[in-house]
Amino acid sequence: MGRTVVGLEITEESVRAAQIAIGRTPQLVGYGEVPLPADAARDSEITDAGAVAVALRQLWTGAGFKGKEVTLGVASRRILVREYTTQAMKPELLREALPYQVQDFLPVPASQAVLDFFPLSYHDDQVSGLLVAAISESIEQIIATLDRVKLRARAIDLAAFGLARTSALAHGRQGTVAAVHIGDHTTQFVVSTGGIPQFVRLLPIDVPTAAVQARLGQTAEIPVEAEMLELVPAAAAPAPRTRGALRSSTGDPVVSDLVARVRSTLAFYASRPNALPVDEVLLSGAGANVAGVVPGLTAGLDVPVRVVSVGEIVAVKSSGITPDLALNLVSTVGVALGEVR
Repeated sequence: MGRTVVGLEITEESVRAAQIAIGRTPQLVGYGEVPLPADAARDSEITDAGAVAVALRQLWTGAGFKGKEVTLGVASRRILVREYTTQAMKPELLREALPYQVQDFLPVPASQAVLDFFPLSYHDDQVSGLLVAAISESIEQIIATLDRVKLRARAIDLAAFGLARTSALAHGRQGTVAAVHIGDHTTQFVVSTGGIPQFVRLLPIDVPTAAVQARLGQTAEIPVEAEMLELVPAAAAPAPRTRGALRSSTGDPVVSDLVARVRSTLAFYASRPNALPVDEVLLSGAGANVAGVVPGLTAGLDVPVRVVSVGEIVAVKSSGITPDLALNLVSTVGVALGEVR
């Protein structure tokens, strides 16, 4: 086996990792997920370092990972992602200038934030792109927890940027798509063109995934919708409905709320100047496996909707991945692919 990279995500419900072998065709050669006890983490923020460290040890042992370096994907509700335009300058100078330029946008002093800027376009002496700001204390907590189990983050990436990479592989390098990764408590929404993110939103939505129900001690099975694994052609997609019609048709307030928020976010993106039309909405994350979610989004959006699992992103060496994990790994693999050159 040649060089491999490991993508790691820490969510409220679990720690999850994917190991990718780098080659002409990236291959998933290792993966695993270990549930977390209640109140051990919230999104990508750690509240019980001891519990998370135990889960990480179990994950590395169970999955048989050999390497100790990871690419860390984060997707906390407290991460700020917004469009930002500033004077074009060398990257190192921009990094020095950003804390002074964006202080008014931040909920904390710039000295307490980790800032990044993803440039997208240049016009005259201006550069426009995506500003990303995370609470430095949260990132430091993760780094310290990794250190407890002798793991090192070689890079830290916004998980939504990883979803943009996987969108290019699932949809094709051309065209504009919206990736909607429905997690247990946070839904990531990213519009990308050819794998380049154009618009990102993190939506706080609690979805009753199998992991959430297991933690609550519920045993009700969550059926897999048959149409989840099939392409929904544009011509077959039902006509869009009003929010009131969605509420009455789905019957589930959680699904109705999810559909309404995704629809309004998609509409907000479309209203932006120079926004490219979205060709397709790609669903991933365990929340896409919850009954009613796929039919609700298919009926509620006026673009084709398709569910994407990890096997459509990279070659998979082994079988036996559970449906929820196959959907969750789309994000984790996207984080790992950031290290593939």
